[in-house]
Amino acid sequence: MTKEDKVLVIQELKEVLQDAKVVYVASLEGMNAAATSDFRRQAFKQNITVKVVKNTLLQKALEQIEGVDYSEMFPTFKGNSALMISETANAPAKLIQGFRKKAEVPALKSAYLQETFYVGDENLAALVSIKSREEMIGEIITILQSPLRNVLSALQNKDEANGEAEEAAPVAEETPAAEAAPEASADATDAPSAE
Repeated sequence: MTKEDKVLVIQELKEVLQDAKVVYVASLEGMNAAATSDFRRQAFKQNITVKVVKNTLLQKALEQIEGVDYSEMFPTFKGNSALMISETANAPAKLIQGFRKKAEVPALKSAYLQETFYVGDENLAALVSIKSREEMIGEIITILQSPLRNVLSALQNKDEANGEAEEAAPVAEETPAAEAAPEASADATDAPSAE
């Protein structure tokens, strides 16, 4: 690879990494071509960008990113490295874990997400359990809806109870006051006067 090619690769990596909120570096070492191809295909379906990169070029690109010091990850850049970028915090971890059911690879080298670094494969389970933004919003909505549902249910039950009570109570026929008044005045005229 020429010096110009390396500069282009570093620039390309910088563009991909500049606004990335979720960055994983994994080892695909030991995966055959079919498994690697399947891994990439599943990553694509989950909107995870996967790039096999040279460690030195990845490090140089990360050194040029403003706002985040990625140096904690640099010691893990050995051997075969695959850069994984996603919008969902736990998606790459879940993908790696899914493949680990069949084999020991891929392995997590390091990750950066939610302003925290995770170094080493032992962090995979913790990364899988991190809730994505969508999952957290869904849980918050469920929590907020629960009291509202209880109130609506209570109101609905109250309305139904009132409706049943009205049906059960007999309706008394009322005599209008105007009809009752003439009878009273007629009785008064029929009575003998005391004079």
